[in-house]
Amino acid sequence: MSRLAVVLLVCAAASVATRAQQVPDTAFAPPIASPAFAEGRGPVVAIDEAHGNFHTATGRYLAFANLVRRDGFVVRGLAEKFSAATLREIRVLVIANALHPRNASGNWTLPTPSAFSPDEIAAVAAWVRDGGALLLIADHMPFPGAAAELAAAFGFAFSNGYTRDGSGSGQIAFRRADGSLADHPVVRGRAAAEAVEIVRNFTGSAFRVPAGATSLLTLPAGSVSLECTVAARFEPGTPRINVSGWSQGAVAKIGRGRVAVFGEAAMFSAQLAGPDKRPMGMNDPAAKQNPQFLLNLLHWLAGVIG
Repeated sequence: MSRLAVVLLVCAAASVATRAQQVPDTAFAPPIASPAFAEGRGPVVAIDEAHGNFHTATGRYLAFANLVRRDGFVVRGLAEKFSAATLREIRVLVIANALHPRNASGNWTLPTPSAFSPDEIAAVAAWVRDGGALLLIADHMPFPGAAAELAAAFGFAFSNGYTRDGSGSGQIAFRRADGSLADHPVVRGRAAAEAVEIVRNFTGSAFRVPAGATSLLTLPAGSVSLECTVAARFEPGTPRINVSGWSQGAVAKIGRGRVAVFGEAAMFSAQLAGPDKRPMGMNDPAAKQNPQFLLNLLHWLAGVIG
């Protein structure tokens, strides 16, 4: 067995073991030097909770919700299906790791149908073009399959796999210094103190960006997507797609609105994983600038910058 195969098997075992033991880090509260809005006076950010989501405002995205709320945004869960009526009062819609009912109960095998009906996809697309802002996040398989049809409505094309760099690691650091982290308002922030130099992910998926979009997080040479039929089950014959130069985070202006797509969810969480309560996400010491990156991203989506 090759070294890469051994690494993948170890990562798979670790992923299965920790997924069921991921809990929010309720003590995580990084400082915000200059909140964008007065407390409770900012735009409404709604976090989807109607589609079997693995991450919700009161669950694994509690730290996301708390950080954004402390920046002045009004954060709420959205437990209703998407329609013109349910989206009307929302400024930023966050969808993190949605799943079709077939997979939401823990059956993480192919097929991975869309988590959203055609009517819901049409409603979100129309809402964005009319000025709404969407943050769509789909981690590794099965989540990209569930998000693929919604992403395609804006020209993004997901791989439904697990992304690894050339060493076999799923944790990738994106840096401005080497160009893998783009020079963009989301990276520069509102002022020099908000500029981000490095963003770290914690495994995930890859996707291709449409013309007119900007890849913020570009995968390095040698990156692959392992297209397994069962989540975290990697075998010698598991198909591999070369995703060098693909994206794990991108933004685009669509009509009067804005869209951000990310292939990794933990980078915007703060969780304690496994029996040893290991920090994972924004609370990881190696991800110190992820919280600022998230705030910058929300500022861009809400039209504060860029």
